[in-house]
Amino acid sequence: MNIHEYQAKELLAKFGVPVPAGFAALTVEEAVEASRKLPGPLFVVKAQIHAGGRGKGKFKELSPEAKGGVRLAKTEDEVRAAATDMLGNTLVTIQTGDAGKQVNRLYVTDGVDIAKEFYLALLVNRATGRVSMVASTEGGMDIETVAHDTPEKIHSIDIDAATGFQPHHGRAVAAALELTGDLAKQAANVASKLYDTFLGTDAEQIEINPLAVTEDTGSGAKLMVLDAKVAFDGNALFRHKDLFELRDETEEDPAELEASKYDLAYIKLDGDIGCMVNGAGLAMATMDIIKLNGMFPANFLDVGGGANKEKVTAAFKIILSDPAVKGILVNIFGGIMRCDIIADGIVAAAKEVNLQVPLVVRLEGTNVEKGKEILANSGLAIVPANDLGDAARKIVAEVQKAA
Repeated sequence: MNIHEYQAKELLAKFGVPVPAGFAALTVEEAVEASRKLPGPLFVVKAQIHAGGRGKGKFKELSPEAKGGVRLAKTEDEVRAAATDMLGNTLVTIQTGDAGKQVNRLYVTDGVDIAKEFYLALLVNRATGRVSMVASTEGGMDIETVAHDTPEKIHSIDIDAATGFQPHHGRAVAAALELTGDLAKQAANVASKLYDTFLGTDAEQIEINPLAVTEDTGSGAKLMVLDAKVAFDGNALFRHKDLFELRDETEEDPAELEASKYDLAYIKLDGDIGCMVNGAGLAMATMDIIKLNGMFPANFLDVGGGANKEKVTAAFKIILSDPAVKGILVNIFGGIMRCDIIADGIVAAAKEVNLQVPLVVRLEGTNVEKGKEILANSGLAIVPANDLGDAARKIVAEVQKAA
């Protein structure tokens, strides 16, 4: 589950992470009122969507010369103008795709004079089973670009959960950011607080970009989190009802949101063959073999081990909600799940949704012969397949024949 930047900063502040003052706004007037509560003289007005690259993004409804989703303002009138441009309009960034996302809320923060920007993130290192802190001196840039062009500037520090964050981890982060003296101490402190946040909220990722050093105005330079992206492990949200309340369903894909209601794992892709599979590994293999046969999967959909008629019907409806789908491949291995139950669900679902696109079904496992018999006697144009390779070849051929 993802949250907005303003929510992430409010959460980080609770754990003692230094962030600029700021207020969320749902209307133009709320944005102006937020600027009145801040010391100024510089304000930053930020569009709040679940996507990066907002500053370089463009609004569909505005002229190509118009500024993006992150703007500086020095007066209330400039805040008002920025808010008017953003709210209700569609922001297209490198991460939203061409459709973009409608901006429904803003974040007005106090401006900061930046001397230097850094990158700092926490995530789970699956290879080591530890929390990994990723640090780079190249803040304010896409980390993918840094990784591609200058990988030597990215440093990873693994932290064993059994011992937790130790002073040497803080020193390693400061060294990776090439900071010394008081700023090195601040870096270690920020890293420690971020680690506490990561564990305390069951986060999957905390990305700070940029972590900035402010200009020294006499009281010393300060490290400050200027942008934050936080995502949580959905499987742990039952322990954090307060965090679950931060969910903004308007930012989620409608099909993926519908799938979550039936405990289906669904991710929309750009292809034209819909996939309904049980098991993540089998789903990945199914998508790979579709591509191997010359077409592309339209989705990843894992119905899990406890699929029933209701789940299968919901899965069909979700797949068919994508107008790009030209055919469906069902690939089920019946272990705990019986193939005859799956077959009943497929037949019922196909009839209920009045299926009009080619459907190829490959069943294997418990009660497979009974399942195949149900499909054969359904009266529907269901194409049976003997194995995964056969299924992929048949669905591609059926889609091409129907084109």
